Amino acid sequence: MKRFAVRRSTIHGKGVFALRPMFARERIVEYKGMVTSWSEAARYCAQRAEDGHTFLFGLADSRVIDGARGGNSARWFNHACIANCEAVEEGGRVFFEAKRTIRPGEELFIDYALELPKPWSRKTLAGYRCHCGAKRCRGTMLGVSS
Repeated sequence: MKRFAVRRSTIHGKGVFALRPMFARERIVEYKGMVTSWSEAARYCAQRAEDGHTFLFGLADSRVIDGARGGNSARWFNHACIANCEAVEEGGRVFFEAKRTIRPGEELFIDYALELPKPWSRKTLAGYRCHCGAKRCRGTMLGVSS
């Protein structure tokens, strides 16, 4: 039985939705794509415009997984400040796991906790506005320490 499906999201564009119950610490999917340098990924991203999507996932070793090149449905996980899933890196691979029990029909989210070099302009910050709707939404997809 399929565990999840990609379909239209009320949060942003496409999203990933549970088709069956998922349980805390359950591994859901690996984030796949081309592993490359940040500079190469930035060059490629500059060549395409995808409705605000970049599909980049940073690794601890300063490389990046570019989900737009060779990626899978994990690239459609949207951001939420109070996410029901989390990213776990193991040996240069990234997996999304459930943080709690998830009901069928729920959209699956991770906290992007994005980092940007400072200083930021208002225009730049506006591009990272969060739309998750959580009661404790921090208003941005940027990490709390950014």
